[in-house]
Amino acid sequence: MRFRHTDRPGFLLGFIDFFTAGLFFLLYMPLGGLEDELDEILGRKTQRYWKAYLLGIPTLFIYTLVWMADIAEELKRTAEEMGIEGPHTSWKHMFGWNTLGIFLMGPAIATHRFFFTLNRIEKELNRRREESVPSGKLPS
Repeated sequence: MRFRHTDRPGFLLGFIDFFTAGLFFLLYMPLGGLEDELDEILGRKTQRYWKAYLLGIPTLFIYTLVWMADIAEELKRTAEEMGIEGPHTSWKHMFGWNTLGIFLMGPAIATHRFFFTLNRIEKELNRRREESVPSGKLPS
């Protein structure tokens, strides 16, 4: 898979998502191709965001936050395994900024770091893929 969205504006997306109480990502995750990209990068089918969101409602969105923090930690491990230099997202960064930093634009900061890491992983995977194709023509 060639990743087309390697420059997502994480801070802006986090800012929008914060002020829509997570509803923005209900649309963005599936329609923006993010769920499929995470599946490809992590090598497994991740739980769909809408399910994590619904399970988060009775837990005051703690479930949703832990789900996202788990994905962040997996991205961090992937970036480290690929030799991508940090700073990376992480469980602690995602959870901390979304709880302790909630009144300091923390969710936008956490989302920015998440997408910063994701963008760098996708760029590196695209680079490696281009290097592995000898003719320079990439299959779709």
